[in-house]
Amino acid sequence: MIRRKKQTIFTDCKDTTTVLELKKMIQGIIKLKPENMRLLKDNLVMDDSATLQDYKLTSSTAKAQSPAIISLTIKTDDDDFEGVEMTPYSCPPDLPEVMKTQENAQDATA
Repeated sequence: MIRRKKQTIFTDCKDTTTVLELKKMIQGIIKLKPENMRLLKDNLVMDDSATLQDYKLTSSTAKAQSPAIISLTIKTDDDDFEGVEMTPYSCPPDLPEVMKTQENAQDATA
């Protein structure tokens, strides 16, 4: 899962996929050249020639049910890269008290 601000991109990659190959996949989605992208894992800039498994991103650590998160930053007009920014996902509001009572009653009868 590649995240930038409010944008989330899901990809399916092999452990042996290089960071540059991943950038090219992203290029097909957001139409931005790989040299204008920077990918980060745990706030470390990922090297284009390294593979995903070099960053411990493997099929056993990154699954569809719990994807690994990679940050994406874009080169700005002044040839520097923007900072990492990932907008948190929204949370549903709490259940009204009336519904909580119904939910507890259903659990007790089950």
